[in-house]
Amino acid sequence: MARKKANIIVMVNDNSIDKALKQFKKKIEREGVQRDQKRTVYFEPPTQKRRKRLMRAKKQNAIRIASQRV
Repeated sequence: MARKKANIIVMVNDNSIDKALKQFKKKIEREGVQRDQKRTVYFEPPTQKRRKRLMRAKKQNAIRIASQRV
């Protein structure tokens, strides 16, 4: 399974390192870098992967149905 590389760039202006760090953390979260890293660090059996995928699909389906009702 090929994984895409995340090229995350954050521009640092003057002395705003705190702001740049906050932007960096948000970009990492959006790209899913941490989530992918956790998957590679811990072994997850195929049955567990399928179960997680099924639970995620059920949750997304419930959200989709709820948004259509409103």
